[in-house]
Amino acid sequence: MTRLTHFDDAGQAHMVDVGAKEATARRAVAEGFIHMLPATYALVRSGGHKKGDVLGIARVAAIMAAKKTWDLIPLCHPIALTRLAVDFTLQDSESAVRIEVTAECQGQTGVEMEALTAVNIGLLTIYDMCKAVDRGMEITGVRLLEKDGGKSGSWRAEG
Repeated sequence: MTRLTHFDDAGQAHMVDVGAKEATARRAVAEGFIHMLPATYALVRSGGHKKGDVLGIARVAAIMAAKKTWDLIPLCHPIALTRLAVDFTLQDSESAVRIEVTAECQGQTGVEMEALTAVNIGLLTIYDMCKAVDRGMEITGVRLLEKDGGKSGSWRAEG
C-alpha cells in the first residue's frame, strides 16, 4: 500500500467506501499496560479500592468504548460487533495490569480500531479510578497484536 486510504485523490479526508466489499469474518487483538505504585497495585489486586472493583468497571468501560468507536473516531464505520472479550493479567513483579481485547465481527471492514479503542478506554478507566492515590501511573505499550480477515488477510505483530 502506497497511499493513505482515508484521503481521496485531491487530498481530502473521506470515509472509505466499503460497500462493494464482501462481508467476511474479522478479528483483531490489541493490548496495553498500566504501571502503578506497588501500593496502588495492591488495592487493584485485592479489590479493596474504595470505588469498587476497578477491573470489573474497566472491563465494562472497554466494552462500551468498542461499541462507540465510530462515534469517537471520525472516519470509522459503525460496526456490529459479534464478540468482544476483555481480559486482564496482573503483573506482580512490575506492579502493572495488562489488558488484552479481542474484537470480532462479520463485516466489510476490520475491527482493529474497536480493539484499540477498548484497550485505551479500559486503561484510562483504571487510571481514573486510581488517580486519587497515584497520579504517576503510566499507560504504555498500546498496540495491535494481530488481525484476521478481509482482503489483506492475517497480520501478526513481531515480538
